[in-house]
Amino acid sequence: MSKKPYTKTPLTFADQLALLKNRQLTITDDKKALSYLSEISYYRLSAYYLPYQQIKDTFNTGTTFDQIIKTYSFDRELRLLVFDCIERIEVAVRTQFIYHMATAHDNAHWQDDKAHFITPYYNRIGRLVDPFNDFQSIISRATSARKPEVFIKHYTNTYNSPSNPPSWMCFELLTMGDLSHIYRGLRNNADKKSIANYFEVHPTVFTSWLHTLTYVRNICAHHSRLWNKDLAIEPEKLLKPVGPWLGTRYQNNKRIFYFICVLRYLLLRANPGNRLKEKLELLFAKYPEVPIQYLGIPSDGNGNLLDWKNEPLWK
Repeated sequence: MSKKPYTKTPLTFADQLALLKNRQLTITDDKKALSYLSEISYYRLSAYYLPYQQIKDTFNTGTTFDQIIKTYSFDRELRLLVFDCIERIEVAVRTQFIYHMATAHDNAHWQDDKAHFITPYYNRIGRLVDPFNDFQSIISRATSARKPEVFIKHYTNTYNSPSNPPSWMCFELLTMGDLSHIYRGLRNNADKKSIANYFEVHPTVFTSWLHTLTYVRNICAHHSRLWNKDLAIEPEKLLKPVGPWLGTRYQNNKRIFYFICVLRYLLLRANPGNRLKEKLELLFAKYPEVPIQYLGIPSDGNGNLLDWKNEPLWK
């Protein structure tokens, strides 16, 4: 495909409003619409236009600006719900990681032993993968910071050896992405299995899910879109579930609903009293005009959504 120069010119908020009207979007309150365009931006909202356009750049008959805003608001609340779930899972992963490695190896400072980590290597894009030294760099930055965390300062002011704090302190320095990276970088498969067993998934699946958890967490943290999105990092399918899971029609792991099901599966192990189902139902009920099939909820072939609430996972 041949490239061409970019020739679009900047538009004022008034011009953006006129463009939307010209594309057949129903706008009943110009002042309110201009306020949203000045707060959210035309380009950010444009990602929510596409499902309402059977013909490119022409809104389906009856589509309103209010419906676009409600779709945007639905997505925002969905991100907050997903982000909360990921936080709970991240804390549980951190806990199981620390507990297993410290007790299995009877070593509070196991993270300082290179033998627990894979041999460094260069990946397909030529980047060095070195979990041990990456972890050590994180610890070093924390201990040498001008204003270190209180628990780091307490350790370095109180103890003279080992030089690094124990693993349960060091793990508080890790992001979700760091946890995923360190888990993938463990040398001993038995360690990986023991940690993944708490969540009742195979280590290979758990590795994939941690990667996707990191990816979706970053989407939420940067306020990007979840609704009507193909995941760039798909969670591996759970082919041998322990306990209730999903039927065969719910296997579209490219869409966010499958990932939400992954959250449900993990939360049932890490936070059994979670109210994800109830919160999801309330969110869907709050925005009845938003087409939730774009989350990846399958239909029966006649346009009727399947009843996800009756899947074994969600009962």
